[in-house]
Amino acid sequence: MKRKIFICGLLFLLLATKSPVIVQGQSQEGQPTQQQDAPGQETGDFVSELEQGVASKLVTAIEVKGNKHISSNTVISKMKIRVGSLYQENIVSDDLRRLYLLGFFSDIKIDTQDYKRGLKIIITVVERPIIDKITFSGIRRLTIKEDKLKESLKSKETQYLDYPNLAEDVKTLKKLYEKIGYSGAKIEYQVDIDKENDKAGIRFKIIEGRRIRIKNIYVEGNMHYPDRRILRLMKTKRAWTFNAGILKEEVLKEDIQRLESFYHREGFADVGVDYEIKSYGQKQLLYITIKVQEGKKYLVGNVTIQGNKDITRDTILRQLKECIPGRVFSQEALKRDIVNMQGLYFDRGYIFVQIQEAISLNPYTGRIDIVYKIIENKIAYVDKIKIRGNVKTKDVVIRRELRIKPGERFDGEKLRRSKERLQNLGYFQEISYDTEDTETPDRKDLVVDVKEAKTGAFSFGGGYSSVDEFVGFVEIEQKNFDWKNFPYFTGDGQELKLRASMGTLGQGFDLSFTEPWVFDYPVSFGFDAYKREHKRESDIGYGYDEEITGGDLRLGKELSEYLRGNLIYRYDSIEITNITEDATSALKNEYGKNNISSMELGVTYDSRDNIFDPSKGDIFSGSLECAGGPLTGDKDFLKFFGRASHYFPMLRGSNLELRARIGLADAYGDSDSIPIYERFFVGGAYTVRGYDERKIGPIDAVSEDPLGGESMLIGNAEYTYPLLNFIKVAAFYDIGNAWPQLDDFGSGGLKSGVGLGVRIKSPIGPVMLDYGIPLNKEPGEDERGSGKFHFSIRHGF
Repeated sequence: MKRKIFICGLLFLLLATKSPVIVQGQSQEGQPTQQQDAPGQETGDFVSELEQGVASKLVTAIEVKGNKHISSNTVISKMKIRVGSLYQENIVSDDLRRLYLLGFFSDIKIDTQDYKRGLKIIITVVERPIIDKITFSGIRRLTIKEDKLKESLKSKETQYLDYPNLAEDVKTLKKLYEKIGYSGAKIEYQVDIDKENDKAGIRFKIIEGRRIRIKNIYVEGNMHYPDRRILRLMKTKRAWTFNAGILKEEVLKEDIQRLESFYHREGFADVGVDYEIKSYGQKQLLYITIKVQEGKKYLVGNVTIQGNKDITRDTILRQLKECIPGRVFSQEALKRDIVNMQGLYFDRGYIFVQIQEAISLNPYTGRIDIVYKIIENKIAYVDKIKIRGNVKTKDVVIRRELRIKPGERFDGEKLRRSKERLQNLGYFQEISYDTEDTETPDRKDLVVDVKEAKTGAFSFGGGYSSVDEFVGFVEIEQKNFDWKNFPYFTGDGQELKLRASMGTLGQGFDLSFTEPWVFDYPVSFGFDAYKREHKRESDIGYGYDEEITGGDLRLGKELSEYLRGNLIYRYDSIEITNITEDATSALKNEYGKNNISSMELGVTYDSRDNIFDPSKGDIFSGSLECAGGPLTGDKDFLKFFGRASHYFPMLRGSNLELRARIGLADAYGDSDSIPIYERFFVGGAYTVRGYDERKIGPIDAVSEDPLGGESMLIGNAEYTYPLLNFIKVAAFYDIGNAWPQLDDFGSGGLKSGVGLGVRIKSPIGPVMLDYGIPLNKEPGEDERGSGKFHFSIRHGF
C-alpha cells in the first residue's frame, strides 16, 4: 500500500513539471503581477534536478501569440533568448520585463513545451488598445486651442493607451485652470474601448466651476516683523487692479518655505509657518491666513577655534563675516563663514582641509556658542595641468594665461587671477577648476575646464547718436584668430577686425590686427589702417570737413601682473576743408592738408576683475606722444593723456565708478600751436553730459564753433544698478573743462552736469541713453541751457 502511494506521488510531481514555467500578467491599471507554480518544500531536491534538465535543453522555436498590430519579429527582436541557445530562466525573466517596458502590452505570458528534442517558447500577449481620439467637454474659460491642448498631454492619439499617463494629464489640465483662477475645477476622464478594433477613445470631462480670487491675506503671530514685510516676501497676492489674485497651491507652498527661510536668516531657528484657506459666499472669494510661530531669536555667543596650526586664530576670526559674537545666528550664515575659512586655507594650499562645526545653546547666556574644529591635513601641490573643453582654442593660448604652474602649491589667489585673465580674453562662456588624484597623495592634477563662446562675428546694423547722427556699419571680427589655420582661421588668440561705417555726417573704413604673443613671448604686436571722414555740422561741434587717412604700428609688453607698457608709431594725413565762412582766423588757419608722424609711449595698470563688465578694481594709464621733430611731419607737438578709474562693488550687483581724465599738449619747434584735430574737446555724451557736443571750452568768437583746447580735465561719477541681465539704470555727475593754452589749465572754473540714464545690451552693441542737466552756462550763452538727451549705439561690448 505504501509503495502504491509513493508511485502515485511521483507521477503527480512529473505531471506538475509540464505546467508553465513562468506566468506573468498585468492589471488594467498597468501594475505587473507574477505567478509561478512550485512543488512542495519536501520534494525540492527532486524538482531542482528536473529544472536543471529543462535548463540544459536548447530553444528550438519561439512563437508569439495574441499580437495583432505588433509583428512577431518586433517582439522577438527585443528578447535576448534566441533559437539555438540554452534555455535560461533568468534570461527569460529579463526578457519578460523588457517586453513590458515597451508599453505595447497589458498582459504577457511566457510558456514552454517540448518541441523537436528541445523547448518551444510560447509568448502570449494582450496588446494595449490604440488611442483613436481624444476629446474634451465642459471647456468654457480656457482660451487654448484644442490642438495645443492635446500637445500638452502625455497621452497622444495613435499611441497606446497608458493609464498612468492619463493621471498625469489630469494634473496638467488642473494646472492650466489654476493659472486662470479656476483652482476648484473638477476634471475626470472616461475611456471607451472598442475591443473588436483594439481602439480606445478618451474623453476628459471638465466642470470649471467659479473663478476663485484671493480677497485678502492675513498674517498672525508675527511679533518682530510687520504684515507688509511678510507679504512682500510672498509671490501670492490678493486681487486688486494690477493683480488677478489667483490662488496657486504650489506657489503658496513655496511662499511658506520662503518665509521660513527668511525667519531662519534672522535668527529664529525654531520658527514654524503654516497657512489656512477659507472661502465665503457664492462669489468664491478666498481668505488666506498665514500663521507664524516665531519662537526665540538666537544670537551668536562665544566662537572657539580648535586645531589650527599654520594660521593664527586672529587671522581665522577675521574671515568670519556672519556668525560673530552678538550677531544673529542662522545655519546659512554659519555655512558662509565655513566657506570663508575654507577659502583662507585653500589660498595657502590646504585643499584637503576639513572644518567641522559644533553648536550648542549656552544655558547661562541663552546664546548659541560655536566651536570650529579644523583638521588642516597636508599642503597640496599641482602635478599636471590638464585643459578640457577647448575645441577651437589651442592649449597654449590657455596655459600662457595661467598664473599657477606645475610643482607649485595650490594657491587660491593665483587661481582667481588665472580665471580673470581667461575671462578677459573673451573666448569662453564658462571657466571652472577641478582636481584629479595622482599616485602621490599630496599632489593633484589641476583640470581647467572651459566652455568656448563664439569669438567670430559678421555683423551689420545701424543706429543714431547725438555725435554722428544716423550711422550704419558692416563688420567682420574674429577675436581668436589664427592666420595659419586654413580654412577655419581660429584658435591662436590673435585678433582681426574689418569695419566699414557710413552715415549722414561721415564714413570710415578700419582694419586692425593684433598678435598678443610674438614668437611665444609675452610681447604683443599689431597694426591699424584707417580712412575716416566727417562732414561739417556746427550742432555737434564740427565747423569744418575732416578727412583722416593713416595707420599705426603697436608693440606691447607685460611689465608685471597688472602693469603693461606700449609703444605706438602713428602716421596720419589729415585734411581740413569747408570751414564755416564767418569763422575767425583762429579756425581758418586750420585749412589745408598736413601729415602727422608721432611716437607714443604708454603705461597702463589694470587690476579690474573683468575688462568687459568690471565690478571692482582700478585702471590707471598714462601716455606721452611726441610728434614731428626727428620723426618728421608737418606738426611738432608733445601731448600727454592720463586716465584713472576706480570701481566700487555695491549692493545687489550695482556698481560705482569714479573716473578722471587729464590732457595736456604743447607745441614746439616750427609749430606755434596745436592743430585742431589734436586738441582736447569737452562736452556731450562721452565727457560732460547735459551740454552740446564739444561746446565746453574755447569757441570761435563769430561762428561759435568749438576750437578745442591744449589742456583738459574731466571727472565722472556714475552709479549703475542692474534691473535685468541686459538692462541697467544709471545716475551720474560729470564735471570738466578745456582751456585754450597749457598755461591756462585750471583757470575759469569747471562746468558740471547731473542726470539719469539707461544701459541696454543689444545684439548690435550697447545702447546708451542719458538725460543730462547742465549746472552751468555754456560758453557763448547768456543763460543756462535746458537738459539734453544723449543717445548712442556702439558696436561691441
